[in-house]
Amino acid sequence: MTNKTDKDLSQREVFRLVDACLNRLREGIRVLEDISRFIYNNKEISKKLKDLRHLSRVQDYTQYLQTRDIIGDVLKENTESEFARSDIASVILANFKRSQESARSLEESFKLIDPKEAHKFKHIRYELYDLEKNF
Repeated sequence: MTNKTDKDLSQREVFRLVDACLNRLREGIRVLEDISRFIYNNKEISKKLKDLRHLSRVQDYTQYLQTRDIIGDVLKENTESEFARSDIASVILANFKRSQESARSLEESFKLIDPKEAHKFKHIRYELYDLEKNF
């Protein structure tokens, strides 16, 4: 494994990380939103999730999108556990964790790019913690 210092780390690499985490965050929230809306018919939680998904937008998304490298992703293959869901509760748990972890990664990444955005993703993460408790 190669350890990179801040000096070695390019903006492109950080932007690639942000692109992947933004996708993962919005995808996880969307799954939760759809379950809340179409399975549980919970308008309040569905609305909160939709609002968080919209809050997760960033200015000039194309600068992050341009750094996407699916072919170069060293862990793009799925693991067996990603296909193992026993019930709707396991789907909910997996997507809350996916979203929370992505929000944390975005919070840390944006500390290098735009601290104001870092605060936004911290807020999203804590909102997801609260929603998970009440889902």
